[in-house]
Amino acid sequence: MKRWHGWVTPTWSLLLAVLLLGPALGSGYLLTYDMVWVPDLAMRPDFWGLGSGLPRAVPSDAVVAVVDEVVPGWLLQKAVLLASLVVGGLGAARWLPPESLSGRLVAVSIYQWNPLVTERLAIGHWPVLVGYAVLPWLALAARRWRRDGGGLPLLLVLVPLGSLSVSAGLATALTLLAFGWRGRSRGDAALGGLLVAGNAPWLVTGLLHTGDATTDRAGAALFALSGSGALPAPLAALGLGGSWNAEVVLPSREGPLSWVALGLVTAAVWGGWRAWSASADRRDLVAFGLCWTFGLGAALLTWAAPDLVAWAGATLPGAGVLRDGARSLVLCAPLLAVLAGHGAAEAVRRLPGDGAPRLVAAGVLVVLPVTVLPDAAWGLGGRLRPADFPADYVAAQESVATAVADGQKGDVLLLPLASYRQPEWNHHRKVLDPLGRFLSPDFVASDELVVSGVAVAGEDPRVARVAAGLALPDAAARARALAAEGIGLVVVDETAPGSSPLPAGRTLLDAGELRVLALDGVRERRIPTGWYAAAVLAWAAYGGALAGGLVSAGLARRRRRAAPASRGTGL
Repeated sequence: MKRWHGWVTPTWSLLLAVLLLGPALGSGYLLTYDMVWVPDLAMRPDFWGLGSGLPRAVPSDAVVAVVDEVVPGWLLQKAVLLASLVVGGLGAARWLPPESLSGRLVAVSIYQWNPLVTERLAIGHWPVLVGYAVLPWLALAARRWRRDGGGLPLLLVLVPLGSLSVSAGLATALTLLAFGWRGRSRGDAALGGLLVAGNAPWLVTGLLHTGDATTDRAGAALFALSGSGALPAPLAALGLGGSWNAEVVLPSREGPLSWVALGLVTAAVWGGWRAWSASADRRDLVAFGLCWTFGLGAALLTWAAPDLVAWAGATLPGAGVLRDGARSLVLCAPLLAVLAGHGAAEAVRRLPGDGAPRLVAAGVLVVLPVTVLPDAAWGLGGRLRPADFPADYVAAQESVATAVADGQKGDVLLLPLASYRQPEWNHHRKVLDPLGRFLSPDFVASDELVVSGVAVAGEDPRVARVAAGLALPDAAARARALAAEGIGLVVVDETAPGSSPLPAGRTLLDAGELRVLALDGVRERRIPTGWYAAAVLAWAAYGGALAGGLVSAGLARRRRRAAPASRGTGL
């Protein structure tokens, strides 16, 4: 391998990531759909999984709340997004031989520049993207563990990082088992223990909410795998597309380019399979195949049998996590990238000569994924533009902080009672109401979703009780009902569409766009002592695995550095 080959792949991966994110790397906060980052995310019981609703943002919110005490929130967000893309692409490239530069570059292109990545960026599923970046590295580390018992420090780091959300944790678990399971050995018990530790925060606290862990049947059909333009859902899934949300699908996916992309991917995968399967480790082929089959099968199930998915979500606690069909396609991406890389390398190898024709062909194959999804460039065609929070948000934050410091009890209620906002200051882009994360106490916000005019009920019973309290006929009765639910502060966004009857309360702030009210007679929400104990154990397991991996990796690196010096001194 030529010396300069070593830096080409990382450079290409970084270039692709910067080109994809574009303006998102500028100053401000990227707020899009479910992605809400704030200057300083305060730690609160809800982030530990001790809120009244399902722990959907566990452990991601808690991890961010800890890390942004050291790294500013705006910088942390950009670092996470950029690293997710670069690290994921480089992980896919590691499955290609070092001497196959063209294959490695194609694997990077396929893994970083595809509909799955662009749609998850647009919809704001950053924990899914972090887990996506972890998968190829996790597969490599798990394979090493299976073969010789090595790589444990890396596994201890990768499993917690890959499990920042429920769906990401499930993909991480399946990948770890597929590539690392030995069968009838004590090593498998260690693997199982690591899986439990890495997923303990959402797994344990989710069990505490089992009674509320079923989902509205209406969501199954709405969130099912969908077609892209003229491309039917099953074919869209083969190319890692098929998001249910038409608003995050790029225009190029609606036209003939989607067919061209599918044809190119199919050709590359077919050629890659023929080239790679003859020499690949059979166990690796089985592991890749299992992940791909499960990912595609789960996605297609939501399209082919939405009634079954609806029944499962409404009957089996936790099954609703599978209703977003396209999200499970993260398990298909590693095999797709690896096969495409091998297919491209084989195509280049078969060309006569070893000069300009091969170089040109390699260059064309490397940039093809970009050319068939051109509007992904520069922040999805300019969609990913950061914004700055208005001054009223800071005023509300200070008002709430002062009230809490003065002894005000209870949590914050965000009104109007609707999940998403589309503020002018955020370029009119939809985003989950960011105000709650901007404040320090626990907050209650609507968890109902409206998709294509159909309302999908949320799972948090406290939200339903608050809504019932707001429906009472007079302001004093509303205030008493909210106070009984542990609501001590109400923050009203006057610019948001919709309206909610206000309770009687003391006005702490009236800034024009935001109003803050304080309620009296608050009965604070009690969290059972057993819940605290369970959460402490879960988080100790999670943090212990991550810390153990980092410390072990650091010690191993120090030993490697010290080894040559020891040999040189005769020690």
